[in-house]
Amino acid sequence: MSILASVPLAPRDPILGLTEQFAADPRAGKVNLGVGVYLDENGKVPLLECVRIAEQQLAATPGPRGYLPIDGMASYNTAVRELIFGAGSELVASGRLVTIEALGGTGALKIGAEFLKVASPQRRLLISDPSWENHQALFSRAGFDVASYRYYDPVRRGIDIDGMLADLTAAEPGTVVVLHACCHNPTGYDLTPEQWERVAAVVVGRGLVPFLDLAYQGFATDVEADAAVPRRFATLGIPVLVASSFSKSFSLYGERVGGLSIVTADADEAARVLSQVKIAVRTTYSNPPTHGAALVSRVLGDAGLRTQWDAELSGMRERIKAMRQALREGLEAHGVTDMGFVTDQVGMFSYCGLSAEQMRALRAEHGVYGTDAGRICVAALNQANVEQVAAAIAAVR
Repeated sequence: MSILASVPLAPRDPILGLTEQFAADPRAGKVNLGVGVYLDENGKVPLLECVRIAEQQLAATPGPRGYLPIDGMASYNTAVRELIFGAGSELVASGRLVTIEALGGTGALKIGAEFLKVASPQRRLLISDPSWENHQALFSRAGFDVASYRYYDPVRRGIDIDGMLADLTAAEPGTVVVLHACCHNPTGYDLTPEQWERVAAVVVGRGLVPFLDLAYQGFATDVEADAAVPRRFATLGIPVLVASSFSKSFSLYGERVGGLSIVTADADEAARVLSQVKIAVRTTYSNPPTHGAALVSRVLGDAGLRTQWDAELSGMRERIKAMRQALREGLEAHGVTDMGFVTDQVGMFSYCGLSAEQMRALRAEHGVYGTDAGRICVAALNQANVEQVAAAIAAVR
């Protein structure tokens, strides 16, 4: 019998599967709020002007396309370090920070998981409840025993900080804890600075290993403010892993541009850690691609383009906030007055509070697509569809 004969049919990805369902929907007025992609006012993925200029500059001086080093483009890795930890960071100067180019934020999480399998015998890992759907699958397939810590309280529609701290306090030393550094996906609720201090204290006291997911730097407050959590954790005197991505902030989704950074104790430890991370890369995809990293390093390394990027990123962030406000006002106009929390959330997503049955009704009856968990991508709203979405939500409640 063929080894393929008994291969089971895997379930569709809960997010990308929605996109397939959306694409097959023949209705003209359908709205896709399922996938985490920023769309402009015209419902299109934008090409940032700073990226367009950088691409023209690169095209004007074409060069050979050889292999990059296993850990990626040096100028790109420097740009990632400085963006997350600050150009004047002691971490950068001391040589105790490891940074590699990775295949998007997902690739950074995957390489980090492969490294942790070698570095620590502990196979316990905690993610927030709820969390990005791929966290569970990615770390489970990497061999970790994945459980969760309390995060979202659906009754209060906010963060269950006491439950979160209790679950982290109960974790065994060496447990890896995946934390959303900003713009929590899927809820849109972030910890306050004071709450982060309490989490950091428990992480240090219990000997936990923080793995920060920083996929949305610049979408909460601004680039500097959104780096506060990794910068604070880097001062704790413990190992810290940070997975970052430029998919959203540079609108470079298809280029898969990300990074993995690891805070170590000293330069010697950093060298040993890097050697193991490079083995994980070499045995997974050998070395990363060139183009996306070249664009990002070009923009971040040029003062004019960097200023332009900051302005364009601010424009995306402010448009999302405006869409949150428009959705709230649209809901209130339809008599839904208990969803004001939409404007309290930050980032691209909103946990809208609808049940799985209501979310299915949104899709079936109104052509508005979001996940069964109630997550919608606010960044896909625009002036042409926000009233339709508000009316549809009001109709299924």
